[in-house]
Amino acid sequence: MNHKNGFNPLSRTSAHRRAMSRNMVTSLFRFERITTTKAKALEVRRKAEKLITRSKVDSVHNRREVAKFIQDEKILNKLFTEIGPRMKDRNGGYTRVMKLGFRQGDAADVVILELVDFNLDSGNDKKAAPKAAKKASAKAEA
Repeated sequence: MNHKNGFNPLSRTSAHRRAMSRNMVTSLFRFERITTTKAKALEVRRKAEKLITRSKVDSVHNRREVAKFIQDEKILNKLFTEIGPRMKDRNGGYTRVMKLGFRQGDAADVVILELVDFNLDSGNDKKAAPKAAKKASAKAEA
């Protein structure tokens, strides 16, 4: 029987699971959107939501507690200066899981885990500007 299992061990040792979870949460905060399997996403989501809740109040204690989990100083700073204040008025549900389909090799469920206020345009501004300029110059010539 599988009663009251508190978490999914993901068929990994505790050290591997902890390291993987730390890396994935750090990547989620760095890129604000990651693609992974459904089982991993649901476990990472639990950790990420607790860290975002801590980051809503910027205190020395909260920073030290979150720093135990996130090793990257830049990402820690981003969490407390950008992500936490953005989520100030939200009472939970900071992340979203969207299904993509099945992975080719092993048919695992693949999902996108992202922060709810993720804006797709924010990362593409650098690429979109040169293309828009080329289209405008091409239309002007024609």
